[in-house]
Amino acid sequence: MTKTLKNLCCLMNPCLEYRCFSCSPSTPSSPLPWISPLQYLNRTSPKPDPPPTEVATTTVVKPRKKSKFISHASAINLIKRETDPQRALEIFNSVAKQKGFSHNNATYATILHKLAQSKKFRAVDAVLHQMTYETCKFHEGLFINLMKHFSKFSLHERVVEMFDAILPIVREKPSLKAISTCLNLLVESNQVDLTRKFLLNSKKSLNLEPNTCIFNILVKHHCKNRDIDSAFEVVEEMKKSPVSCPNLITYSTLISGLCGSGRLKEAIELFEGMVSKDQILPDALTYNVLINGFCNGGKVDRALKIMEFMKKNGCNPNVFNYSALMNGFCKDGRLKEAKEVFDEMKSLGLKLDTVGYTTLINFFCRARRVDEAMDLLKDMRENKCRADTVTFNVILGGLCREGRFEEALGMLERLPYEGFYLNKASYRIVLNSLCREGELQKATQLVGLMLGRGFLPHFATSNELLIHLCEAGRVGDAIMALLGLLELGFKPEPDSWALLVELVCRERRLLPAFELLDDLVIQEM
Repeated sequence: MTKTLKNLCCLMNPCLEYRCFSCSPSTPSSPLPWISPLQYLNRTSPKPDPPPTEVATTTVVKPRKKSKFISHASAINLIKRETDPQRALEIFNSVAKQKGFSHNNATYATILHKLAQSKKFRAVDAVLHQMTYETCKFHEGLFINLMKHFSKFSLHERVVEMFDAILPIVREKPSLKAISTCLNLLVESNQVDLTRKFLLNSKKSLNLEPNTCIFNILVKHHCKNRDIDSAFEVVEEMKKSPVSCPNLITYSTLISGLCGSGRLKEAIELFEGMVSKDQILPDALTYNVLINGFCNGGKVDRALKIMEFMKKNGCNPNVFNYSALMNGFCKDGRLKEAKEVFDEMKSLGLKLDTVGYTTLINFFCRARRVDEAMDLLKDMRENKCRADTVTFNVILGGLCREGRFEEALGMLERLPYEGFYLNKASYRIVLNSLCREGELQKATQLVGLMLGRGFLPHFATSNELLIHLCEAGRVGDAIMALLGLLELGFKPEPDSWALLVELVCRERRLLPAFELLDDLVIQEM
């Protein structure tokens, strides 16, 4: 029994028996007396004997204070704050030992969320089993949350199991929301067989009459699998149903599927039919599907016309619409137009996100216009848009392609002190370029910086650097670099070892040669 459980047990009735769950097998243990640490914290030095003139009085023993009752709200907060799922489960078990306390839907939902989040699925099963004996009212939201957890960990059969558990434990038929959630999770995970089986069982056992939401999930499923014709068949069934009809989400999904399949003409025709026949007005998301589709299809000018049509019809473009168009111009090599779109967006007070900035920076760097990319990086800071590792890696690659190694090395040295995270790719981009261009001194310095920060260069680059250093006669630098690499588990190729030992021997530096051979033997053991 852990310290947390012991601390809680002092608050409970020790005579009341209660079933407890555990994440690990329980072991029998004899009860031990527990002394509150408060007894030690409050202990004071003994009082001196009273003066003889005082009359001796009988010592009055104060009654012990009753333990504070932990409410449902307090129990929920304790479980939420506990980072260890085993201790959280112990808290859940301990509070139930209080006289007059019974767990409810909220406490069960809290502990199940904590356990599922921590992948303690055996404990989840134990708690679910106990719920079948409870008399309190449960809600299906608890099971919807569990479905999402199991789907996140790719336990798709368990998603269906949680759906099936709603009826016996909640004692009500699952709602359309529960059906839609389960169906959508299976579709998103591309579980075709499970999806089909789930639909058949739902129709048979629950007399399922699909609504618009369920039909839309099926449309999305077929579009995701590039089966556009089947998606249109679902829409036809949808129109026949008395409880559903196609809506904006239906059409946006179909248009996205057509664009993804390169059927741009049909996508426009469907868009026009949606507006003229069904009187459904598109929103910024629907327009974005078309803009993206035409940009990806290499028809940026058509995408620009869609944007203009969008403005004329009273739908203001958002940052995603501008980003899609800007990305299309960049892919087409039209950086001037991309910058104009960027400037227009800024003039409207729209702020580009990190991904949008990085996309634009990347194309400027690849066009060897790094100064303009650096201006965009400065613009990010002024607009309080924080650059991420990908942004800096793009900049570093651009600087290296232009041979501006001093600036790249300066960024590597400076950025961590400014609170920016760099990964091993950041260092490797620069190191690879230095080795390729024969900048051995700078490469050796960078290896020292990398090793000092715990980053190991790529295996092939490390071997290449050692060979280049040896061929340039810089044996001392090669030995220092090798010793540093060995400390982080690097194992050079035999050719690198042989060349280095040969050069050391040629310079009559036999002691280092023997040390290198010792390292080789140790590496091979």
